[in-house]
Amino acid sequence: MARARGDANDVILARMLASWRFGRGVLPRWMGLPAGEFRRLVRNHFPGFPMRVGTAATRAVAPERAWERRDLHWLLLTHRAGRRPSELWMADLVAAACMGGDHLWEDLGLWSRDDLTTLMGRNFPALARRNDRDMKWKRFLYKQLCAAEGIYVCRSPSCEVCVDYDVCFGPEA
Repeated sequence: MARARGDANDVILARMLASWRFGRGVLPRWMGLPAGEFRRLVRNHFPGFPMRVGTAATRAVAPERAWERRDLHWLLLTHRAGRRPSELWMADLVAAACMGGDHLWEDLGLWSRDDLTTLMGRNFPALARRNDRDMKWKRFLYKQLCAAEGIYVCRSPSCEVCVDYDVCFGPEA
């Protein structure tokens, strides 16, 4: 943080970079960004900080899930705040992390679910306001994609009576 420029996303990005650098989370090479964009992100938020891949995660997204990542990216971009360039990078990072199998905050390499809630509220406020019942973020994003396509897979008339309520709304480990 000593080299942070002072942008509102610096703390969240620093946590993600630190976790990614040491192989935590699921973000692929260059955190899922093209190499040049990754360098711009680091240069923009942490000028003068030497960032190299080293032992950082080098996972790849399964090619058959590329459409899924594109749809998530589109969803996030259409709900961005429009106040800072880092929102574009955040959309890429969140979409890439959604390809993981853990809670989204863990897949991003964040340190808590509160970090993710902060990220979402700051960068995608209209979308974050829709999650007014504190649904788990990854489930919420996929539910938004399904709703946009007119796909409703829940068997219950409301979340409160659904047998999977704890899966969607329960506490995260």
